[in-house]
Amino acid sequence: MSNLISRRELLKRAGIVGAAAVVPGGARQLPDDHATTTPPQPAAVREPLEQLTATESEALEAIVERIIPSDARGPGAKEARAARYIDRALGGALVSSRALYTAGLAAIDRAAQSSHGKRFKDLLADEQDDILSSFESGTVQRFDEAAAFFALVRAHTLQGTFCDPYYGGNAGFVGWDLIGYPGVRTLVTPDEQRLGTDVPFNHKSAYDYEMFTKAVASAAPMGAMTHGD
Repeated sequence: MSNLISRRELLKRAGIVGAAAVVPGGARQLPDDHATTTPPQPAAVREPLEQLTATESEALEAIVERIIPSDARGPGAKEARAARYIDRALGGALVSSRALYTAGLAAIDRAAQSSHGKRFKDLLADEQDDILSSFESGTVQRFDEAAAFFALVRAHTLQGTFCDPYYGGNAGFVGWDLIGYPGVRTLVTPDEQRLGTDVPFNHKSAYDYEMFTKAVASAAPMGAMTHGD
């Protein structure tokens, strides 16, 4: 429970790895415990699902919210729309994971019904954390792939929270704001590269620049999605 939630710092730092290659040298550091940050924002109205069923989506939304929860520092994976990213990607780059998502999300709700008589989305946060901890440790009955499923969702939640918004996650750039990443730049001045420089956030996708070619970001008819194209 507390072990699961304390993972927030690890997740935030993991998000930095993906952005590090293009962060100017003077990019802002992670805020400390007393920093003032933007308060959590309500999630946008959900678009039609592309791959997941409504029941699967509700379970996944609850899972990503517990993996990177919103708190006093700012929004988490729910507000970043990590579940939307996963739903889109399951029709493209993550299509090979669809079967495990089907089995894993059903197992999550089955475990919740067995232990609490409710669907996972309707449980209290501590109850959800207990179930997720059992998946992480692989101690779930009647589901041998529990640990693999948890690791998969955790990895995809990171991707959906800190990806370029073009792919459906990091809505409103809340993931980049969370880790202090100022946004994609094609030109960084010498002054902006100085240590300690406060680089302003530009809230731009890589695909706001004509020099980048847009990859397919949604479901099957458009073909496979290739990240970074």
